[in-house]
Amino acid sequence: MSKFKNTFELKFPNAAGIDIGASSHFVAVPPDRDDQPVREFPSFTEDLNALADWLTACEIDTVAMESTGVYWIPLFDLLEARGFTVYLVNARHVKNVPGRKSDVLDCQWLQQLMSFGLLSGAFRPQGDYAALRTLARLREMLLRCQATHIQHIQKALLLMNILLTEVLSDVMGETGQLIIRAILAGERDGETLASYRNGHVKASEEDIAKALQGSWRDEHLFSLKVAVELYDFYAEQLMACDQQIQQQMEDLARYDLKPEKPKRRGGKPKNAPKFDARALLMQMCGVDLTRIDGIDVTTAFKVLSEIGADMSKFKSAKHFASWLGLCPGTKISGGKVLSAATKRTSNKVAQALKMAAVNLRNSQSALGAYYRRLCGRMDKGKAVTACAHKLARLIYAMLTKGEEYVDQGQTYYEEKYRERVIKNLTKRAEELGFQLTPVSEMA
Repeated sequence: MSKFKNTFELKFPNAAGIDIGASSHFVAVPPDRDDQPVREFPSFTEDLNALADWLTACEIDTVAMESTGVYWIPLFDLLEARGFTVYLVNARHVKNVPGRKSDVLDCQWLQQLMSFGLLSGAFRPQGDYAALRTLARLREMLLRCQATHIQHIQKALLLMNILLTEVLSDVMGETGQLIIRAILAGERDGETLASYRNGHVKASEEDIAKALQGSWRDEHLFSLKVAVELYDFYAEQLMACDQQIQQQMEDLARYDLKPEKPKRRGGKPKNAPKFDARALLMQMCGVDLTRIDGIDVTTAFKVLSEIGADMSKFKSAKHFASWLGLCPGTKISGGKVLSAATKRTSNKVAQALKMAAVNLRNSQSALGAYYRRLCGRMDKGKAVTACAHKLARLIYAMLTKGEEYVDQGQTYYEEKYRERVIKNLTKRAEELGFQLTPVSEMA
């Protein structure tokens, strides 16, 4: 009995719980701190300051709140600025008894759980990294909006039976844009339009001219004009957003380093920032994450903009991989493993690492050989997750130890794998009373 009591000692006696809402927040403090331990505060800034003043008067130093939409962000930032330790908790971890659900009960339940130390806070980057994450997510939104208008451009062309998509892999590439803007300027001759063909385009000028014979209906030309103007508008906003991101990354630079020339051939990713993001990323964290095979500039930018360069919030590489949702699950009952599937997650870093893992399918590196061997043992989805898990551990090691990644090559990996197989086979043969003999010795 004494052991049970010691387990539930108060760990945070000065804790408060807040139930977040769109129009108001319900706050609960320990019953002995105020005659009215549960209060409701509107979500206006003046009332949020009054909420913080009340918590200070009640001698509260720790606050727990749920992540409800985006309504928690203004209050979270205000309380952090006022010196409170704020825990943003997962709503799944604080479910109350079914049938007992109200705003008052929810904030009291949060306060009780936090007092006994039964809640853990979610990860959120600090300071300037939170601002960088906001800008990076804004940039993603602008890219999605721009991609929507590329689809509108393609639709307008198809409605006129201008089959530019059949002869060009990228309609908004250099050749495609020259042709489309010439069409909007009034040019209709297929041969003249085909003369804008770049030398790297596989289709011939004759094929392009043939694809540019259409109906040229006025309503579809107007739709094309509007779509191109919207595309250009988002291109301008992306340029402005890139300037803000570049300035933010320069402010976060801590190391005076310059990356070596990339060891892999290939052009810059189309949607990568227009500035030298690789150099700034290295100056932010002190290592070049793009040296890891499969991770390009956009992936490295995604990782650092979402989690920052400080990995101290994660106790080990295992904790980091678990937060990403790349670890096997644990569902055991009666000593029987019911499921070991990874949990479903919308973690942006995990998604980026999975895309990087897929890019290893043709890589002549140790990681590429590792990915292909996994694909031979299990289905592709599991292989991608396992390889993304390995990439996450490599990133954690680089950011915590400050050491550069050095690829040993596919041949080295295959040789080490062969040695492991021979060692296991030899051990198994000895257990069965046999001895392995190489073919060369038998001859």
